[in-house]
Amino acid sequence: MQSCGVSVAVAACAAARSLGSASSSSGDEGKKMAAGKASETEEDFPTLTAQERDSLAGIDSSLFGFQKLHEDGARTKALLMKAVRCYDSLILKAEGKVEPELFCQLGHFNLLLEDYPKALSAYQRYYSLQSDYWKNAAFLYGLGMVYFHYNAFQWAIKAFQEVLYIDPGFSRAKEIHLRLGLMFKVNTDYESSLKHFQLALIDSNPCTLSKAEIQFHIAHLYEIQKRYRAAKEAYESLLQAEDLPAQVKATTLQQLGWMHHTVEQLGDRASRDSYAIQCLQKSLEADPNSGQSWYFLGRCYSSIGKVQDAFISYRQSIDKSEASADTWCSIGVLYQQQNQPMDALQAYICAVQLDHSHSAAWMDLGTLYESCNQPHDAIKCYINATRSKGCTNTTALTHRIKCLQAQLSNPQLSSLQGKSKMLPLIEEAWSLPIPAELTSRQGGLSSAPQQACKPNHSAEGGGPSLPPHVGPLGQAEDPSCPAKRRRASSPGKGDSWVSNPPQQPVPNWYLSPQKLQVLEQLRSNRASLKPPQLQMLGQLEAQLTMMQQHQHQMRQNASGSQVRPSLPNGPTTNSLPSPNPSLRPHLGPQRPLCPPLANGPVGLGPHGHSDPLPAVDSSNRSNNQSGPAATGPNGDVPYLQPAGSGDAALLPHTCTSAQTQDATLRPALHLNSSQGLQKGCVPHALGSSNSNTAAAIATAAASLGNGGPEGKTPPSADGKTTQEDGLTNHVHSEDGKGAEGGEKPSLSADNPRLSALLAGGKGPEGGEGPSQGTSSTTSDKKVNNIHPAALPSTPHAQGSSAASSPISAISTATPSPKSSEHTQSPLKAEPPAVTNVLKACRNLGRNGLSNSSILLDKCPPPRLPPPPSPVLPKDKLNPPTPSIYLENKRDAFFPPLHQFCTNPSNPVTVIRGLAGALKLDLGLFSTKTLVEANPEHLVEVWTQLSQPADENWDPAGTKKMWRCESARAHTTIAKYAQYQAASFQESLREENEKKALKEPSDTEPASAESVARKRRGPLKHIKFGTNIDVSDERKWKQQLQELSKLPAFARVVSAGNLLSHVGHTILGMNTVQLYMKVPGSRIAGHQEHNNFCAVNINIGPGDCEWFAVPEPYWGVMSNFCEKNNINFLMGSWWPNLEDLYEADVPVYRFIQRPGDLVWLNTGTVHWVQAIGWCNNIAWNVGPLTAHQYKLAVERYEWNKLQSVKSMVPMVHLSWNMARNIKVSDHKLFEMIKYCLLRTLKQCQWVKEALATAGKETVLRPRTRDEPAHYCTICEVEVFNLLFVRRELLSKKQYVVHCQDCARKGSATLDNFVVLEQHRMDDMMQVYDQFTLAPPLHSSSS
Repeated sequence: MQSCGVSVAVAACAAARSLGSASSSSGDEGKKMAAGKASETEEDFPTLTAQERDSLAGIDSSLFGFQKLHEDGARTKALLMKAVRCYDSLILKAEGKVEPELFCQLGHFNLLLEDYPKALSAYQRYYSLQSDYWKNAAFLYGLGMVYFHYNAFQWAIKAFQEVLYIDPGFSRAKEIHLRLGLMFKVNTDYESSLKHFQLALIDSNPCTLSKAEIQFHIAHLYEIQKRYRAAKEAYESLLQAEDLPAQVKATTLQQLGWMHHTVEQLGDRASRDSYAIQCLQKSLEADPNSGQSWYFLGRCYSSIGKVQDAFISYRQSIDKSEASADTWCSIGVLYQQQNQPMDALQAYICAVQLDHSHSAAWMDLGTLYESCNQPHDAIKCYINATRSKGCTNTTALTHRIKCLQAQLSNPQLSSLQGKSKMLPLIEEAWSLPIPAELTSRQGGLSSAPQQACKPNHSAEGGGPSLPPHVGPLGQAEDPSCPAKRRRASSPGKGDSWVSNPPQQPVPNWYLSPQKLQVLEQLRSNRASLKPPQLQMLGQLEAQLTMMQQHQHQMRQNASGSQVRPSLPNGPTTNSLPSPNPSLRPHLGPQRPLCPPLANGPVGLGPHGHSDPLPAVDSSNRSNNQSGPAATGPNGDVPYLQPAGSGDAALLPHTCTSAQTQDATLRPALHLNSSQGLQKGCVPHALGSSNSNTAAAIATAAASLGNGGPEGKTPPSADGKTTQEDGLTNHVHSEDGKGAEGGEKPSLSADNPRLSALLAGGKGPEGGEGPSQGTSSTTSDKKVNNIHPAALPSTPHAQGSSAASSPISAISTATPSPKSSEHTQSPLKAEPPAVTNVLKACRNLGRNGLSNSSILLDKCPPPRLPPPPSPVLPKDKLNPPTPSIYLENKRDAFFPPLHQFCTNPSNPVTVIRGLAGALKLDLGLFSTKTLVEANPEHLVEVWTQLSQPADENWDPAGTKKMWRCESARAHTTIAKYAQYQAASFQESLREENEKKALKEPSDTEPASAESVARKRRGPLKHIKFGTNIDVSDERKWKQQLQELSKLPAFARVVSAGNLLSHVGHTILGMNTVQLYMKVPGSRIAGHQEHNNFCAVNINIGPGDCEWFAVPEPYWGVMSNFCEKNNINFLMGSWWPNLEDLYEADVPVYRFIQRPGDLVWLNTGTVHWVQAIGWCNNIAWNVGPLTAHQYKLAVERYEWNKLQSVKSMVPMVHLSWNMARNIKVSDHKLFEMIKYCLLRTLKQCQWVKEALATAGKETVLRPRTRDEPAHYCTICEVEVFNLLFVRRELLSKKQYVVHCQDCARKGSATLDNFVVLEQHRMDDMMQVYDQFTLAPPLHSSSS
């Protein structure tokens, strides 16, 4: 097998040679084929000309999105299609035994033709045949694009990161940063998203998004992160740009306006609302058809009391865009404020029918029923509100429900409420016909005149009221309203509803409940009516008679047969579009409520249709049907894994349920660039929410994905439409015809972003042949696991040609329709045997320096380590913590203590009684002494929730979670000391009050119920004083001198500490940091920077509780973070101990008392919580061992892959070690020497490249204590050769760039000066003089 570390041109030539030889050997080869298949014609095996082969040599995945095949690229498209036929023919002739590069090229061609299943299949085959596939950046980029298309974000991110790792100067690096920014934004990793968008912004290369659109995303990320001032500045700066596209302008103004309406920090209410209305009006000037802007404008008008203007705006919103639950909820609020309860009821019902889990609408509906003295209905509404995941005040609602139930249990109160009912019961309201006046759409089915905006005076004489839902004569129901299409669906599982049969469209002469009220009032005042009112009374009575007759007739008809609804109750994946293009689609009722950017927009495929990864529906497994046989020369090609009938919009899984018969009937949904931004970047806010956290992902609707006008919206990992705070987005998959059988979709509860939007019906799932009945079953919870995909084998293919598929969601095999034999691997919770698991997530060897360079050499990208084997038994998952008790100073300096602590088999060691043994004066670090020494010293303060140490609850106290957020601020030591003391006094007072009351919690063990009740309540906020720098010897001389009493291996500075050889300060690592705590203060889960060891001493007076997991399990911990949408390296997380126990992860748990020293060994994962009031001091240490150096370098490489800055500059440190230290450990010596060699090669290569380009370096030697340099842009370490902007150098400002970032900003480096800090001769001398020292007779270093 040849190496694939070749250029695309070479790969194409290899394939072309094969094709050329196939076409030239028309003699013998032709005779063989004629003998084998006499019926085949010359057309079955087309050949490529030399010119065509030359053209194909320059084509690879990097052209995706730039090769406009839909417009002027018809010739290229024809060439690609011919090439695919040729390659397929060659594979058939060779029975699959061809060069791996051919499959890679085939993947590129299919990607450019947007045939994603074939592209994925070809890439998989190349991947399985080529052992060093990771050297091929174009392959990884193409594979990432296919995953991105299928919303498999987990795998797309991995592929893109590997491209940047092996080739930081990749030609489409900007495109990769864009997509990584979008995916991290969807995954709520906003810091990573911001970094990648900023990296894309500085890149001068061409890209599928405009600079303005990237700037919009950056501004919006500031807003999501609640950095409102920065967001305001970024939005306003963007609006100053020249030639700003209309859609970008409209969306920016929309965001800016809504942010001012909702964010109190931006000024007083009146000026904010005025500015908001001004922005929204300007936004509507730029884009009058934005339903979202109309809705926001309505909210602003409503808040300042302009009721009619608000109503008109809401009406416009419904007219311009898909009706959303939020709009209807806001309309309901407006009606309720105007004392029109019946209209409010109908609006709220519309809202909850659009979104069954819309907690705000259920709460408002409950309040409405309560105000109308109907507590039974109010209770039902409140219960539905509490069931919603988005409900933020469950506790208050639960209390209200209990109060109402108590009222109902009182006979007197319940008899009073039962006498009169102003509103229909909730069960009746659910099936009420909602007139179409407000639901009719521009271009919709209803052509009756619009009368909603006419003010109308009610007969009650209460002044002008808002128009009711119907005009004087009403209108026919408009099927375009989503609420109508869902008439028969229930509000949610488990709801206490009477199930209602599907309703027929209601005739336009039916009277609404509002009209019936008017009729009753007119009848009761018949004697005093004026002629116009008498005329109205006559009309209403005539309508009432007709309505009653019609209802009687319908009841008779219904008793005989059930009327089939004319439209389905919810959309299905890839269903046919509605016959009328103006009838826009809607969201399915199962979507979650307002996830904070958890769901991105539907990914539009080559024809604008969503391509979600199909969810597993185990109920469909028993009826596998064989798909129609593929036709044409591709039918038997062994690399293919067709999805049945060529529906290119779905991944080739057996569980796919596509409406394959309709695949050819789908019209293209054209989106241009401006539509993309308008429909994707719209902000969203719940009816009662304060801030808009819109996804704004579909800015790239047209340009990201494919060239030409049929742009592809960046998908989310669950294929759902973006929705923030409950508002629907406006890019949807077309909806209309339901799935076969109308089955309900199954959604994954495990990871909704990686489940499909909907999966119902029965698609072609099996192949012809003996295995037709084979089925794979699984539960939905396994959707985000990794599963193998077996490649179909034809009679001509080898049985061993199975390719493993790096697909994230569900991945079982889909056989070729003509396949006579195939294998299927059932879905498994854990990756199966090595032969079948995905290479993409397999650990390709140990990533030590022996096969992993830290210098951008072409080496396998680092991988997460697999869980240690064998699995520990459950009784070993709570191991005792290694503890050593010191009695005197001699014990502390005993050499075996150092060896014990640094032994990799001891992840953490507690050294008890250290302070007493060494006579350390811990009082020097007490709060009292700190205040006396430096009262104004800066303290970083984290505001956290006070929780039990072994649990982590959401702010409402309703569910356990991994995410553990802290709000950051700053104060002084003196002010924090006051808070610490006040907290202690308050606790004493509470304790005394408890004793006085003799509460059960003090006198007897609390019951589980009472404990749970306390947890569920709102959690108390506490403040944690952290990261206090005590490195300044002038300020903290006494304190630092006291620490010199420690044994050498634990000191801040010592010859045997790697960090003492960095040569400059790294705050908190080779300097001391102080922590001031109150009970509950938390240091969230993490590993130390670059896996260095750590020392932590508790000053007291209170204790701390520690949790630690051994370093080999960090890959498991990282996977847990990924499942919980948290960045393992940069995020804040608190592990759920139950999850770790189930995953067989051992956890060390122990108490650190005053005077105890905790030694954290290399790479140990840990998290800490204060039990009492205490201070701690901590710093890092780097033992001079091969194990420490190896893990530090591995993390250095992993950080590079993850685009995270390494706090320890390992290259700089390695050179300093070579200069300063004699190394006797052979393994450590080899690793350091290897690092030096790779650095020399890298520097020499860069210097030669610069010389070739006519660029000279300027010698600028390092100064004393000069810190190591990092790239200002991408934050990788820059050693020796610094690329500095010429204009800034003249001002003596060293804004350093790495070579790759410098070339992205200026391809010829004209604006850069290259500074050289070390002569090559000097470096070679250091390299030569660094030799292995003879071993020391002492075992301690």
